[in-house]
Amino acid sequence: MPIHYSLDVPRGGSGGVGDLGALPSLIAALPDHAIVRLDAQGRVNGWGTAADSLFGWNAEEILGHDVERLFAPGTAAALIAHFAPGGGRKRETADDQCRHKSGASFRAITSLTSIAGAGAGGAVEGFWLVVRDVTEERASASSIEASAILLNSILETVPDAMIVIDDHGVIQSFSATAEKLFGYDEAEVLGHNVSMLMTTPDRDAHDRYLSRYLDTGERRIIGKARRVIGLRKDGTTFAHELAIGEARGRGRRVFTGFIRDLTQRETAAAQLAELQSELLHISRVTAMGTMASTLAHELNQPVTAVANYVETSLALLQAGAPGSDAIVQEALAEAAAEAHRAGKIVRRLRDFVARGELDKTVEALADIVDDACALGMVGAATPSIEIERAIDPTTGPVLVDRVQIQQVLINLMRNAVEAIPGEHGGIIRVTARPQGDFAQVTVTDSGAGLAPGILATMFGAFASTKRDGMGLGLSICRTIIEAHGGRIWAESRPVGTAFHFTVPRAGRETRDD
Repeated sequence: MPIHYSLDVPRGGSGGVGDLGALPSLIAALPDHAIVRLDAQGRVNGWGTAADSLFGWNAEEILGHDVERLFAPGTAAALIAHFAPGGGRKRETADDQCRHKSGASFRAITSLTSIAGAGAGGAVEGFWLVVRDVTEERASASSIEASAILLNSILETVPDAMIVIDDHGVIQSFSATAEKLFGYDEAEVLGHNVSMLMTTPDRDAHDRYLSRYLDTGERRIIGKARRVIGLRKDGTTFAHELAIGEARGRGRRVFTGFIRDLTQRETAAAQLAELQSELLHISRVTAMGTMASTLAHELNQPVTAVANYVETSLALLQAGAPGSDAIVQEALAEAAAEAHRAGKIVRRLRDFVARGELDKTVEALADIVDDACALGMVGAATPSIEIERAIDPTTGPVLVDRVQIQQVLINLMRNAVEAIPGEHGGIIRVTARPQGDFAQVTVTDSGAGLAPGILATMFGAFASTKRDGMGLGLSICRTIIEAHGGRIWAESRPVGTAFHFTVPRAGRETRDD
């Protein structure tokens, strides 16, 4: 007969199978371990309270039943083999699938130890079965493993480089993209301070910045993208955009840096700037070509006048007529004035065509408008167009690249000329007034106005309403104005169209804002 008792119920006596001695105290000290006693045939003949909680059976329900009932179907074969004659006296710890009274299974670590009898032969009288539930532990491990797999997958595929550091600045992980970007293998950087990837002064200041944040909690760079310089393994440097995130968990704090290489972007930006500069130059040269023939007519008048004045003066001097000195002086003065006028026309054209970088200087806005009006109206097909100019004197000087702002005004004025029907006269108004720290310039025509829907796209590249237009004029104008920190826009009016743009004022002593 098996001895049926609960392991947590003390019994008297000593030395026998049923004598627990200090065992109940030991069992109580291991609340997460279910201890079950089995007889030599593998039937349950001892049961503790921890086993009640783990398996759902109580002692009356389980005592005398085969231990196989405590395991998921088909999983107890290795355990049962120990109960056969010669099956062995000890089983190593195993990873088993156990079964609750409800039928639900759970993962457990089990250990089976034989109990030797008191006789000289030492025959096996029974076994101790110790069971520990590891379901949550394995689930946690699986979750950690899945997270690690996911993280590794992200690190391998994310297009931006990712570097994870701890709160001491020591690198914890280094993505595949980071390896390509910096030239290091992950094994070469793990455990090292992330400052090894930085140039001076960031390298020297990094640990100080990190300590200040940990001490004060003041966020200065976390959550913000900024441009910094990185240092590759081969000693070369490169510009990149760095964004830093923070994560906390289980008493730990880590920082993740997302790094985007700016080399190609900045190279492309430089190429675009160079292309825009070329386009501006080409635009000026093209405009010069369209004005060249008409400028010949404009220059012919002052040159002819100079020739007439000089010839008249020479004739008077040769004749030696009395009182001719005063007439000669007056004629020569007029010849000089006409020569200066011709030179001014040529100088305007030369300055307009000359190519240069954005060179801001303090300029009188009225003078820029005057020069632009003179050049913009050259070659106008409608001679009856009138120019009205109104510059608010409180606008003051502006800080601009004179030639480029002239180009904007000339482009807008020539567009205004073309908008006015050739068979009718028209008016083009150029006005300027202060608008806070900027001067607002407006060019208004009396033409037919804009077609519906054109306002949204007219400043884009290759957008043109002209049959032979390239669609670059207004796009170039926008580029110039935005480079000055201003803006350009248009509005259709009941009569004609108004183009507005703003440029920064040089003096701000008189503001209207």
